[in-house]
Amino acid sequence: MTSKRVLVAYGTKHGATAGIASEIGRTLREDGLDAVVVPADDVDDVRGYDAVVLGGALYAGHWSGKAKRCAERNEHLLKHRPVYLFSSGPVDSSAEQHDIAPVAAVAREMERLGAREHVTFGGSITSSTPGFIARAMVRAGKGGDFRNPERIRTWAHHISAELAAPR
Repeated sequence: MTSKRVLVAYGTKHGATAGIASEIGRTLREDGLDAVVVPADDVDDVRGYDAVVLGGALYAGHWSGKAKRCAERNEHLLKHRPVYLFSSGPVDSSAEQHDIAPVAAVAREMERLGAREHVTFGGSITSSTPGFIARAMVRAGKGGDFRNPERIRTWAHHISAELAAPR
């Protein structure tokens, strides 16, 4: 019996999203799944995967264009496998305090792809995050790493359990 292959794709190479994707992939592998973690730009065909976890950063109410383009490129294939979406978003503790509904762009992707669910995790902007806006936020004391590894792992375990359950 072979384990299910799960693609974990992320839409931004810096900041929280790549780190969240890595944590999800690591947890899925610990649960016995064959998880592959790659940038969304590198995903041309999802046929080799039993399920897909796709994440993107939220910025000013928009979801990562790279994640969205990945979903659009693979739309016809994603509709035929379990899809889970996540966002890395607020650079504060609000994602820990309550569930954050997906922004409109993510809600549309969920409906279009038939995604099973979406979770927003806290974001991360630190002194090592590139870009003018990131540097300005850190200088203003508004940066930080608000990802909760335990919450990320709990969600990944949930995905593993769903994929292991008979359908």
